[in-house]
Amino acid sequence: MRYPLLSTRLATACVAFAISPPPLSAQDAPLFTIEQVLSVPFPSALAASSQGGVAWAFDSVGARNVWVALPPAYAARRLTPYATDDGQAITSVQWSPDGRTIVYIRGGDPNGHEEIPNPSLIPEGVHEEVWIVPATGGAPRRLGEGTGPSVAPGSGPGAGHVAFVQKGEIWWAPTGGVAKAEQLTHIRGKARSLRWSPDGTKLAFVSARGDHAFVGVYDVATRELRYLAPSVDNDDDPTWSPDGMRVAFVRQPAVTRAAVFGARRTGQPWSIWVAEAATGEGQAIWTAPAGPGSVFDGFDDFDDVGIDDILWGKGDVLIVPWERDGWLHLYRIPVRGGDATLLTPGAFEVMQATLTPDRGAILFASNQGDDQRRHIWRLPVDGDASAATAVTSGDGIEWAPMPLAPDGGTIAVLRSDARTPARPALVHAPGGASPRDLTVRPATFPASALVNPEPVTFTAADGMALHGQLFHPPHPRPGERLPAIVFFHGGSRRQMLLGFHYMSYYNNAYAMNQYLASLGYLVLSVNYRSGIGYGMPFREALAYGATGASEFNDVQGAGLYLRTRSDVDPARIGLWGGSYGGYLTALGLARASDLFAAGVDLHGVHDWNLEFDALIPGWDTAKDLLARHVAFRSSPLADVATWRSPVLLIQGDDDRNVQFSQTVQLTEDLRAHGVHVETLVFPDEVHDFLLHAHWVAVYKAAADFFARMLVSHAP
Repeated sequence: MRYPLLSTRLATACVAFAISPPPLSAQDAPLFTIEQVLSVPFPSALAASSQGGVAWAFDSVGARNVWVALPPAYAARRLTPYATDDGQAITSVQWSPDGRTIVYIRGGDPNGHEEIPNPSLIPEGVHEEVWIVPATGGAPRRLGEGTGPSVAPGSGPGAGHVAFVQKGEIWWAPTGGVAKAEQLTHIRGKARSLRWSPDGTKLAFVSARGDHAFVGVYDVATRELRYLAPSVDNDDDPTWSPDGMRVAFVRQPAVTRAAVFGARRTGQPWSIWVAEAATGEGQAIWTAPAGPGSVFDGFDDFDDVGIDDILWGKGDVLIVPWERDGWLHLYRIPVRGGDATLLTPGAFEVMQATLTPDRGAILFASNQGDDQRRHIWRLPVDGDASAATAVTSGDGIEWAPMPLAPDGGTIAVLRSDARTPARPALVHAPGGASPRDLTVRPATFPASALVNPEPVTFTAADGMALHGQLFHPPHPRPGERLPAIVFFHGGSRRQMLLGFHYMSYYNNAYAMNQYLASLGYLVLSVNYRSGIGYGMPFREALAYGATGASEFNDVQGAGLYLRTRSDVDPARIGLWGGSYGGYLTALGLARASDLFAAGVDLHGVHDWNLEFDALIPGWDTAKDLLARHVAFRSSPLADVATWRSPVLLIQGDDDRNVQFSQTVQLTEDLRAHGVHVETLVFPDEVHDFLLHAHWVAVYKAAADFFARMLVSHAP
């Protein structure tokens, strides 16, 4: 069976008239629809102004807009006029220094052919553009094509301008008036990570040049450009000193011959450099010792809030992430040089961190004491671990702390829980009043019909301890043996939580797991090895992915765990997942069709060699023949001969993360082996499905497929 989608209009029409799959028992009515559980607008790109305003991007059933809440009332309202599900993302929301205007990007990133995503098939094409809109309301104004904006602070020559990147070059435009954007520099490489000095006189940036990268500084007044202590290595994360005289950055040693995939627990040590902006002269003030933590791993800017990896705190100290003890923690390093002081000891990870405007305290999100949630903590820059205080706690999930007061006394965050998706809120640090949500969910959202997932632990086939979330159907019958479905997240550097997720893709996946549970399936969401949240050895798992597929032990373990449960029918266990989760879904079906009866694979990797070819131009087949062999043996395509279970394959053909040929080749091979395979293809759609209508179509097709394969065809 095929789900043809000849155009987006047809796809939308199909969704409008699609029939939801029947409940597992004819006497049960569906509790809610997939449209209802996906109806809550998803926030991202949270930003706070020095005047206390809060702004964010809202994706409401595909219509993406900039929203704002201004003090003292903090009544949330929409600023921009976009009303359709057209697939045009809004990112990089930023305030002007005076708090009067907001800059944002509209449109997706270009692919290798400089094509902007156009899943709604707009004939005249689309663009990635920089826009500005008054915070109190008014028509948005286009500044030019580009991405990665940085609004200049201070009163220097850059004041009143926003710099951005257009096709690798730096441009800028005034935030007021009608003057057009102008190209600021003509340089080699591709510029990114634009950072203005505090006085707005200079612009730091990264110049990426393939096998190396420089940190550069452009002086607006003198029109001079210099690179800071240039080397053969990869420099990144430029951060200005408070006085605007120096720049700190991370230097990672050159790596050109190492495999793209595989565990990197140790390597040539990374370092922190500080350079004079006026001369470019710099030196390493600290270098990681050999051993654990010698390979750099930074914070995760998963929600586009502009998280920096180096924070320049009060007292001339740097706050940096480091994995010396196998967990990603905060460390304090004196700019004058010296030892790194551990600030957040314990068996947990710090995911994000930012400074209060007065640079005196750190606000960070971590899973301290709650390894399947995120909470916000506050720590004085000059304090020790005992000085850390919890800003939020409990059954909610909080992330993206944005201070509104100089000392961080009031903070804007994004938060969710098991029954309510993400929303912006205000919290007080430490303690104080309960969080104040800035928006409310739609009345049609079925919060009362959702279930609280249960945290579970189980054992992989090789004995490794694993964590997951178990979604029980809301009204199980005593003694009933249910069909079950295992879910694998993508990434693999991801972690599913005990509530709606902080990333849009996994917010939708969590909603889908709730929907499947409402239909009567027992759903197990697996946090498998090579994911985050459980320390560096777990993330940098031995022989993972293309170097041995060690995660297959986790796939097997999940299936065997469900098979042993008295409430699961062992003959009706399915799999689903996207991206890396699609890879594990296909791997489970290829190697263990006796364990898994059916699967839904969204844009999964099926032959790791195709990804090598995409990631490494000029891949040397003869030189790396062994790596290629291991990569193929770690791929689902290597085991198609033992694949018997039916599968639904789903992908957009403008996927920039996983080659569309992965789905083409797997379909061809499965057909040749007589395996039941169905496909759902979206023309010009990207990896993350930019159209809301496509998410609805994907989940309806998946639910229908499981109903036919695990229920209607049940033995």
